[in-house]
Amino acid sequence: MLTHLSIHNIAIIQQLQLSFESGLTIFTGETGAGKSIIIDALSLVSGGRATAELIRSGVDEAVVEALFDISNQPEISLFLENAGIANDGELLVKRILNRSGRNRIYLNGSMATLAQLTEIGSTLVTIHGQHESQTLLKPDSHPMLLDSFAGCHQQRDAVAAAFNRWQQLKDKLEQFDQQEREAAQRLDLISWQAEEIEKAALQEGEDEELNEQQQLLAHAGKLTALTGNAFEALYGGEQTVLGDLRKLCADVQEAAAIDASLDDTARLLEDSFLQLEDIALRLRDYGAKIEADPGQLSIIEDRIDLLHRLKRKYAPTIGEIIALGRKMAEERDELLGRSRSREELEHDVTAAREKLEQMADKLSTTRKKAAKELTSRLVEEVRQLAMPHAEITVVLERLPQLRASGNERVEFLFSPNPGELPRPLGKVASGGELSRLMLAFKQILPEGEAPTIVFDEVDTGIGGAVATVVGRKLKNVSAGQQVFCITHLPQVAAFADEHLRVEKQVTDGRTGTRLTLLEKAGRVDELARMMAGESITETAREHAAGLLQQAANS
Repeated sequence: MLTHLSIHNIAIIQQLQLSFESGLTIFTGETGAGKSIIIDALSLVSGGRATAELIRSGVDEAVVEALFDISNQPEISLFLENAGIANDGELLVKRILNRSGRNRIYLNGSMATLAQLTEIGSTLVTIHGQHESQTLLKPDSHPMLLDSFAGCHQQRDAVAAAFNRWQQLKDKLEQFDQQEREAAQRLDLISWQAEEIEKAALQEGEDEELNEQQQLLAHAGKLTALTGNAFEALYGGEQTVLGDLRKLCADVQEAAAIDASLDDTARLLEDSFLQLEDIALRLRDYGAKIEADPGQLSIIEDRIDLLHRLKRKYAPTIGEIIALGRKMAEERDELLGRSRSREELEHDVTAAREKLEQMADKLSTTRKKAAKELTSRLVEEVRQLAMPHAEITVVLERLPQLRASGNERVEFLFSPNPGELPRPLGKVASGGELSRLMLAFKQILPEGEAPTIVFDEVDTGIGGAVATVVGRKLKNVSAGQQVFCITHLPQVAAFADEHLRVEKQVTDGRTGTRLTLLEKAGRVDELARMMAGESITETAREHAAGLLQQAANS
């Protein structure tokens, strides 16, 4: 609940510090004194729209601060914790407005965004008035109101869970179908690629061997000629290297017979002759084995071209292509052997849909029964609030598609005058009527809103005995929530736990606002003023005292 409020330079309020307790707090005062400014300030700290027009003339910046006791609101503590904002059971909201548009928001001293303040604002303060976005004007909130009255939260939550389960299974089926399409496309591709690699029957290192063979076959004639010429020069012709070397060996051996120191030289020369003879024979044999085979050369070159194409397409080496082919074959076999059937998923989706429809139908039955009773109760309540001919209808319209909230749209329709068909609240209800409608709801649904609730214009168009009824109903609501109310009716103000008088004052030529917490005598005078105007009579005071006593005894 709200414990402190500080307003600085908002409209005609220069500086105002307020402390609040639980229960019913009433603001009274003449028109233009600044009562609505307090509502504007509460709207700002709960995420309402900020405009430069709210800033007091002559200054560039305005500040509103509000301290809330959130010790009984763990959801707010969790929100702050997730946002990295510390709290000890209290939340200080500070909002700074600047004419330049550089507005700032702080939550417990930490910079925050408007989105963050708006998200938690509705859990701090609910404002019901002509210029505020109200719960009743949002048809999306109407099912929650009906379900709260019907006490079917568990049913609604179960329907939402069943809806989410059905959606998840539908998404899974769609994903499965998409995966099947992708798998079929992938299977076509890798089957062709794996087959291409398999048909190539690749062997590790074969590219090097083929290159060598291709070199030999491509140059067979040249190799035959070169080796043949070398053999002829060494051994096969009439005048050969080996023939000449044989004569040299004989001459050196003859010299060694004369001088023994030439023995080693003679042996070396003999060894050289034998080595050259071996080389000549090898060249002869090599040349005899070489055959020019254009057909085999073409086969080898085609194979080399195939290997080059596979390398460009799949991997730079034969070994990597072979490994990739095995991997593709494994994936192909896996895709061909997928065991999860679509029929099983379809069965799951159908079963989830049937379960959801059954649960939604039961929720609808509960809602229809509760709608009749709620309509009767609401009509009874609003007719006590100066709307004697009002009609309220709870419409349950079957939706073409199931939603997480059920299979029907829920909306409250309202007719304030006889002979008029009920229509959506936003089109026919005035600000005061909406406030009284919400007050009627609060009598029937005392819980479920923010711990601090503000009623503005709840007394518009009423008076006398009806005003007393409104005051009593506000008092009833304040038993479970902190309630603020601006009123011009003494019958309503008499029920206050705290009564604040708002009045203008002029200081140094500037108009400002002053709030005074009234004690018993001050309350009597204020109620008398509200009844009789500025000229307060003893009769008015007696009547005012009687109102206070009557309210205290209610």
